[in-house]
Amino acid sequence: MAQLWGGRFTKETDQLVYNFNASISFDQRFYRQDIEGSIAHVDMLERQGILTGEEKTQITEGLRGILHDVEEGTLEITDEYEDIHSFVEANLIERIGDAGKKLHTGRSRNDQVALDMKLYTRDEITELDGLLRELLEVLLKLMKENLDTYMPGFTHLQKAQPVTLAHHLGAYFEMFKRDRSRMKDIYKRMNYCPLGAGALAGTTYPLDREYTARLLGFDGPTLNSMDSVSDRDYLIELLSAMSTVMMHLSRFSEEIIIWNSNEYQFIDLDDAYSTGSSIMPQKKNPDIAELVRGKTGRVYGALTSLLTTMKGLPLAYNKDMQEDKELVFDAIDTTKGCLALFTGMIQTMKFNRNRMEDSAKHGFTNATDAADYLVNHGVPFRDAHGIVGRLVLYCIEKNIALDDMTLEEFKSVSPVFEGDIYDAISMKTCVDARNTVGAPGESAMENVIALEEEYLRTEAALKQNKR
Repeated sequence: MAQLWGGRFTKETDQLVYNFNASISFDQRFYRQDIEGSIAHVDMLERQGILTGEEKTQITEGLRGILHDVEEGTLEITDEYEDIHSFVEANLIERIGDAGKKLHTGRSRNDQVALDMKLYTRDEITELDGLLRELLEVLLKLMKENLDTYMPGFTHLQKAQPVTLAHHLGAYFEMFKRDRSRMKDIYKRMNYCPLGAGALAGTTYPLDREYTARLLGFDGPTLNSMDSVSDRDYLIELLSAMSTVMMHLSRFSEEIIIWNSNEYQFIDLDDAYSTGSSIMPQKKNPDIAELVRGKTGRVYGALTSLLTTMKGLPLAYNKDMQEDKELVFDAIDTTKGCLALFTGMIQTMKFNRNRMEDSAKHGFTNATDAADYLVNHGVPFRDAHGIVGRLVLYCIEKNIALDDMTLEEFKSVSPVFEGDIYDAISMKTCVDARNTVGAPGESAMENVIALEEEYLRTEAALKQNKR
């Protein structure tokens, strides 16, 4: 058992207790962040005169050697060690001797793990943001390609009014754009360095916490040492943001599942993103969409679990907080995997444009426009509503759409109808007449698409300038 403590104890920890307490099985994914933080810490210690230049060089080279060997696979992280911190420090001491014992000067495992988790979380937020951007780029491409792909818009899962596929996908673009905004907010709010907080009350060593924070890319040091080691707000916020991402993916997945059904046939899923049945040869199942929908509950569970873990903890650090890691790691892996697979799925699926437009027509989504036609010809709205209701009933009995009725059939219900009714209730007219900001009309959608393109372009330029 490689531990960083023991002087106070007269016998070894029971093996079961040791195993229960150890975190090496999951916090080993911190090895890069732990070494990165340690190198910055040593740099600061030498700058403050706490370590000599020779000691700094020895420790830094030793740490870089450990990092190289782990990444090359020549040094294995095993459960011989209690956690990633003891693995790094024990190997450092073995390689460079007594100088390695000075690495931990002026810090505690409490502020060390708080730093590692923040460094790791920052990297993961950047990756999540990148995956969200890729999804937005695919959505924008599909929007541009489907400005005239007409389909029913729904309320209560009932066909309501005609829209375009571009407009429908644009709703998800807005959702995932907000998700990116939440990621940026979390990054900004969490970007303060806890290193130097010690176990909970700082240290008597003359540390330069501002310098360490700058070295590690933080906006500054945290301002309360007790909060530094016991803060898990940023993880709760990240789990909440990922839960919202997953909720959006799940809503979209549900629609894909419906659209893929034999009753709708709005889409054809690529073979690479669907599976068959072991017994029914005709089946093509939307398994990826279903798994995304199912894994949403897994991310929700992580959020609820961490909130429950934190709700009764007094200041400052408590071992309960170790439970944050497996929850967050799994939720991040799940969300990243779902984003990548979902993006690939929608990028490769085909839209059955004729089927979608036909569904809009036979769903009488243009009924409101037929009523508006009558109103524009002097018929009171309440009367027009009743007339069109009779038209819809007639079409249902005949199994036809309003567009399929003859002019004589229209006139048999109301003599006000004339030949221009067909243009008035065409899908194109119904959609393009709606051109207020945010509406599905082609002109309105082209303006929105230009704004979304500018959003992605500006955001990319800002990121490039930061580099």
